[in-house]
Amino acid sequence: MNRLKDLARRASRWLGQRGRTKPSAGTTAAGHRAATSAIEADRFDQMTWDETWAAAPALRELADDLAERYDYAIDLLRDVFWSAYKAAPHVRAAAAMDTGHLVNHTVLAAMLQAPEFENLRRETVGDQYASAMAVLAQSNELRDLLERTRATQEAATKAAQTRRTADQAGRDAADRLDQLADTLDVSLDGQVDTWADDQGKDLTPDLGPDVTDEQAEAVEAALAAAEAADQAASAAELQALQALGAAAGTLRAGARRAVVASADTVSADAALMRAWGLGKGQLQRMGFEQRAALAQRLQSGRLAAYTDLIGRFRAMATGERTRRVENVPGELVGITLGDDLSRLVPAESANLGTPVLRAVFAARLAEQRLMLYDTRGDDRLGRGAIIACIDCSTSMADRYGGATGEAWAKACALALLDQAHAAGRDFAGILFSSRGRHQTFRFPGHQPLDIGDVIDLCETFLGGGTDFEGPLTAATDLLEAEYSATGSQRGDIVFITDGESKVSEDWMRHWNDCKHTLDFRVFGVATGPKATRFTRPGSVLDALCDNLRTVPDLTDPHITADLFHTI
Repeated sequence: MNRLKDLARRASRWLGQRGRTKPSAGTTAAGHRAATSAIEADRFDQMTWDETWAAAPALRELADDLAERYDYAIDLLRDVFWSAYKAAPHVRAAAAMDTGHLVNHTVLAAMLQAPEFENLRRETVGDQYASAMAVLAQSNELRDLLERTRATQEAATKAAQTRRTADQAGRDAADRLDQLADTLDVSLDGQVDTWADDQGKDLTPDLGPDVTDEQAEAVEAALAAAEAADQAASAAELQALQALGAAAGTLRAGARRAVVASADTVSADAALMRAWGLGKGQLQRMGFEQRAALAQRLQSGRLAAYTDLIGRFRAMATGERTRRVENVPGELVGITLGDDLSRLVPAESANLGTPVLRAVFAARLAEQRLMLYDTRGDDRLGRGAIIACIDCSTSMADRYGGATGEAWAKACALALLDQAHAAGRDFAGILFSSRGRHQTFRFPGHQPLDIGDVIDLCETFLGGGTDFEGPLTAATDLLEAEYSATGSQRGDIVFITDGESKVSEDWMRHWNDCKHTLDFRVFGVATGPKATRFTRPGSVLDALCDNLRTVPDLTDPHITADLFHTI
């Protein structure tokens, strides 16, 4: 029995590991199963990864491509995804890692330490699509990194395989010792100084039966093989760690390049979505495929090159949305003349209270020459619909001043759509070109915006000539229908064109009658190199519009900032 105890002491390491490990995984120094993920994750994180994996064909294609040439590439992609997605990613201790995954561990640790990593995570935390995009954006850098550190990964993989072989040899030795204990009716419970028979009787004081030489030699051979395999695994692990140390600088630099690439890509996608008025909440409610299709559509559409212009227009409009309007209660800015008795200065009130001066007061009231406080405040001047009439003639596709007239006009229209939506007013975009060719897109103020309809508005281009009567008639018809349904007046029409057109006298009379009845305003915006010619006094645009301006620089939305003060 003393001989059995000696054998058990030699095998104590593997006896303690029984039931803790599987043949596919290595063990740590403490005998626990080594981790294959550098990022600590729970089953919910795994479920999120599985869902994203199933929904993202591009992610699976990348994983298949990398896995053909590099070990543990899929595990690396999963760790990168978790580092972007999780609210507080934590890199587990290197000592807990499977040796073959130490390269992944070094890469992930470097990523989390990169200064650009927080910029990336501002867009990706809790967002499966953005996190998957972050992984895909790193594909070239990760591929280059894995290729440059192939020898390091091969050494780590060899060490991991050698360790698994050693663990298996240790389990075989423990099994051989168990078999010997069974033949002696002794139960090994992992405590090498405690022995019991099959009824649980303590045999420690009684040494029990002896172990034969043949039995001992078989166990000793298994233990010798396990010890040799363990030494070989330790040597391979040391070699892998040395290779990893030599490649640490390359791994850290490559990891940072990958973070920078993904941060730039994800930030650009987020800016694209914000330019089109899509917030994080709205995006996260979309399905993965729907969101990918939307991104593809926006990136390849007519206005894809003008995302920055659209974003600046909408940001400017948001900043100008609160208008300081004259003649409403608010901030005192001076003295003016008029007949508003609610804003009389004290001296005028004194005249009213003096009998001999009442006649003078009455005369000045009739002439609207009473001294009044001049104030500014916030008010919504327009209460009816906002309608953007956008010229889509062939010349609007010409590029000058850094953009096309079409891009500038539609960026302005999107800002007006935001303006209307924020105020709960209806909005309509009327695209027009030649006589009889116009198309209307309506967006009720009380309904959520459908991004598909917004994109349809921006993607539609008619081509052809320029006719004013058709779109303006369609605009007045919309305002008249709104007036009949709700009694709303004081709508606003913004008419954007780079051309000129004649209108008939009968049509002009009808137009003026509609303006008088519906009390709407018309803001004209002329773009293009010939704009000053057809905005001169007495021109058709001058007669149609209450407020008319030209736009010489199509890259600057602030030229029309006063529109968003007023509308």
